[in-house]
Amino acid sequence: MKKATLLTIAFACAFTQAGLVSADTPEQELAASFHSKFRQTISEENITGAAYAVVTPDRIIRIGTAGHTDTKRNQAINENTAFRVASVSKTFAAGLTGVLVQEGEFDWNDRLIDYVPDFRVDGDASQVRIEHLLGQSTGLIPHAYDNLIEDGLSMDRIKKQFSNLPYLCNPGDCYSYQNSVFSMIEPVIEKTTSRSYEDMMVEKIFLPLDMRDASVGYESFVNNPNHAKPHVKSRGQWRTVKVKPNYYRVAPAAGVNASALDMGKWLMAQMGSRPDVLGPDVVEVLTEPRVYTARDKRRKYWRDMLSDAHYGLGWRIYRMGDEEIVYHSGWVSGFRADVAWSEKHQIGLAVLMNVESNDISELTTTFWRMAFEALPPDSNADNVAALAAPLP
Repeated sequence: MKKATLLTIAFACAFTQAGLVSADTPEQELAASFHSKFRQTISEENITGAAYAVVTPDRIIRIGTAGHTDTKRNQAINENTAFRVASVSKTFAAGLTGVLVQEGEFDWNDRLIDYVPDFRVDGDASQVRIEHLLGQSTGLIPHAYDNLIEDGLSMDRIKKQFSNLPYLCNPGDCYSYQNSVFSMIEPVIEKTTSRSYEDMMVEKIFLPLDMRDASVGYESFVNNPNHAKPHVKSRGQWRTVKVKPNYYRVAPAAGVNASALDMGKWLMAQMGSRPDVLGPDVVEVLTEPRVYTARDKRRKYWRDMLSDAHYGLGWRIYRMGDEEIVYHSGWVSGFRADVAWSEKHQIGLAVLMNVESNDISELTTTFWRMAFEALPPDSNADNVAALAAPLP
């Protein structure tokens, strides 16, 4: 995020308040076109429930919802319905970590073993730094012990198995996606702040960003009367199933719950709406491309678009020719989530579903194709500059 963007946002807000911004902006036209595609997809694929938010740095352009919280169809999805955001939780873990680093609680280059002394691997554990955890670049075998997470083992028991993990490369040198190892940031935060991970997320992120439906953990989710139930496909039909608590045990990796409205506010913060909460210097560090992620270029719907792909800190950075977005997806039993934003075009999209459908990737890629065609580079800044020009 360029620091100059903050000035752009300030001007945009001023002109919005003055009533000088046209009601039919390119962003609104884009959101309207996407809404039609969204409703069509949900209907044709008989998706149980879904929601999206389209935002710019200074405002929420549109929130769309469709379907119901479960197959009984008694409760409609609305902008406040909480979904599991799954691995999109990693963006929150990185954001919270970046804030705490800026506040001086610890440093990106600190050794993990200085905060988690019993962290052991099959090699020199002192090589693993905080930035390697959040950057998916520990060099350890990818998806280490995801099977044990799915089997319901506690993190204490899983952590004891880390001593069997060898390095595939030196930390920082290659991409190695993790859930359990990634979540070692939780004890780091808890040791340095003397507070729980959940409490720190609420204090530093959810409350100041007014994310009223957001929470961390299983109990918070299932006790929310307005939460989307998970669904899996059985004999061609979506079937409501129980919420599985397993991945909540790795809260930084997959423990956040949020509504479409919450995710809109989260994306706005990435783009500079709340520098008092998430400063532009923090966002720049998180979104710096660090390790190459070749496999992303083979993803369905994305493979025809991507020319390059990297992981930053809790975020993916996707390049499509001259275009670039900051992105992350999430998938746990019964839920899918996609979030992304473009600094160049000053727009962001979040999509949430309570089904395990790859239609979410089609929706997201369709949105970005539409956005790149409909929005000129720095369109927000250009609009503000035009409005700021003296009247003839």
